[in-house]
Amino acid sequence: MGFSENFLWGAASAAHQVEGAYLEDGKSLNIWDLSEGHVAYGDDGKIACDHYHRYKEDVALMKEIGLKSYRFSVSWARIFPTSDGKANEKGIQFYKDLTNELINAGIVPICTLYHWDMPLWLYELGGWEKEENIKYFVSYAEECVRALSDKIEYWLTLNEPGSFIEGGYDLGYHAPFVQRSKESIRAITRITMLAHGKAVVAMRNAAKRPIKIGCAPSFGVIMPLNETEEEIERARRLTFDMDEPYYSTPWWSDPVCLGKRQWGTDYLSDEDLKIINQPLDFFAFNCYNAGGFGAPKNQSNPRCYPGYPRTAMDWPITPDCLYWGARFCYERYGLPILITENGMANLDFKMMDGKVHDPQRVDFIHRHLLGLRRAAEEGIEIIGYQYWSIMDNFEWALGYSRRFGLIYVDYPTQERVLKDSAYFYRDVIKSNGENL
Repeated sequence: MGFSENFLWGAASAAHQVEGAYLEDGKSLNIWDLSEGHVAYGDDGKIACDHYHRYKEDVALMKEIGLKSYRFSVSWARIFPTSDGKANEKGIQFYKDLTNELINAGIVPICTLYHWDMPLWLYELGGWEKEENIKYFVSYAEECVRALSDKIEYWLTLNEPGSFIEGGYDLGYHAPFVQRSKESIRAITRITMLAHGKAVVAMRNAAKRPIKIGCAPSFGVIMPLNETEEEIERARRLTFDMDEPYYSTPWWSDPVCLGKRQWGTDYLSDEDLKIINQPLDFFAFNCYNAGGFGAPKNQSNPRCYPGYPRTAMDWPITPDCLYWGARFCYERYGLPILITENGMANLDFKMMDGKVHDPQRVDFIHRHLLGLRRAAEEGIEIIGYQYWSIMDNFEWALGYSRRFGLIYVDYPTQERVLKDSAYFYRDVIKSNGENL
């Protein structure tokens, strides 16, 4: 027993990171459109990968790779350019066209509603800092589901809420580039969770057919040093007691999936939990590496030896993180697992032969998928894997200086080149993981 016959082999992207066309067809500004002075090398997302105009070419490349699914996000400011509640039909049409192109290519669309690009008008009304603004997210979720649920079955409400709150409101290196008090951040997390819960109810009511809904937190699992029962239990305890609340899976997922308060979330009332804890169809998470490498408090990691392997993001390479992450989350939350992001930034460039050779990424994918296959073989219900990312793109505050893609993008010309990792992944998909 390994990966299921209908396993969702895929890759992912986010609207602001790939679309470009930042003011076309009625779209208004989002908080990342005003990132001047906050992004490396003065880069911005105004053109990005020009996916808005080149989506047919990009879907054709996805089909060439053999993707069974594609996770993309919707630009909220493209759907609701203003606060007047009037949806932008041209914006909606783009996502209908993209969805149809995917389906015609035999690719299952997976739609994320919020991947960090809040409309500027909403931020100016207080955004995630004002509880009364939840209504705007709910209306946006309803509109997207009404427009696309006849074709899209899989939905995600929020991408890495811990990341956009810590990066955007605590440390201030991501949009909206502010620093709020810890008390304010608690209020923001509560509002964000309530928005998720209310949106789930609205989405199910608005859907044209039954849909499947999840949320996509980031996850820094603590891996055991060996597989003794005692050490596995220690790793599990540390995983769910991590002293990094905004990135912690239980900080978000215990209230969302279990209706329970995690440490630090005592500000959630019983009424809040009833709203937040809506039934979900799968447990999604983004996982790039194991935790414990960034000097967390009150613990040490003997894997932090001098010269341990790192990606171009300076992140540790810890292939077993997918196995332990899937296992621990499945045991705790009891839902089918969807890996919504996993990947690495590499030093990629087009070489003299015109190709992009990225053996480190090939090895990275291979090792991580071995761990995920082990989880599947042990009876953990894994429904899919989304490599991050389908193509090189605007990597937030790092601009275009980091490349995660299976597809190389030459930004001045917008040329696309399949990397060696894309061909490797194609063969994995073709064999349904049997060739790993």
